[in-house]
Amino acid sequence: MRVEQLGSGTPEVAVLAGVHGDEPCGVRAVERLLEAEPSVSRPVKLVVANERALSRETRYVDEDLNRTFPGDPNAESHEKQLAAELERELSGVLTFSMHSTRSYGEPFAIVNRITERTRKLCSQLPVGSLVGCGEFDEGRMFTRVEAIEVECGLQGSDRAAENAYRLARAFLRAVDALPGETDSRELPAYRLVDCIPKERADSYEVYVENFKRVDPGDPFAAADGTARVADEPFYPVLMSPDGYQDVFGYAAERIDEVAKTN
Repeated sequence: MRVEQLGSGTPEVAVLAGVHGDEPCGVRAVERLLEAEPSVSRPVKLVVANERALSRETRYVDEDLNRTFPGDPNAESHEKQLAAELERELSGVLTFSMHSTRSYGEPFAIVNRITERTRKLCSQLPVGSLVGCGEFDEGRMFTRVEAIEVECGLQGSDRAAENAYRLARAFLRAVDALPGETDSRELPAYRLVDCIPKERADSYEVYVENFKRVDPGDPFAAADGTARVADEPFYPVLMSPDGYQDVFGYAAERIDEVAKTN
């Protein structure tokens, strides 16, 4: 794990990258921040988490870091050890964690629970939606650390890397670490309500768009040509044919519009 700092003093905010080793966009954003050395009005911690997985260009070494919290410093698993170390490093620090996905090209924010604090912060970020994890938070970092996760774009793309840098700077402006105005916006808010499993098959398809309503009776995915049909209305989140090994993604309900915050 690599830890750097902008400014002097004890940081209360952090920018985190490299939780998954096959998602380099956040690492590139952190490197750009270090190169730019912006003048900050409050200290900022910069963290690149899973350097071992990054060097191998793989999601993880032993297991998914973002499903292993609180971790165990005495575990044999690299990620369990790292989760415990990362929690100590980020304890008491508001953390902005950058990710990328195979399912959706536009940035959106994910939080453990949608609160007034997360509403206010996310309304100042250039994201299109805010998602609350609800009960689907087992082992995730934000069950142990106050954090906002952002999916910056498609995995491995230059656009995701550019989005990550833009998002990181917007977050630092929103927490008064960087000077400049923030653009507040109304965000649709969603809550995950179900995980959509996929059975073992040779081929998978997804017919729907993320964050676009699926109505009862609509086919939304298929395994080996056999279609899955919606029983109830839902909004797809992180749905893709190959983003996850065992699930297509998640079903969400839309809960409200995040109020514009000035």
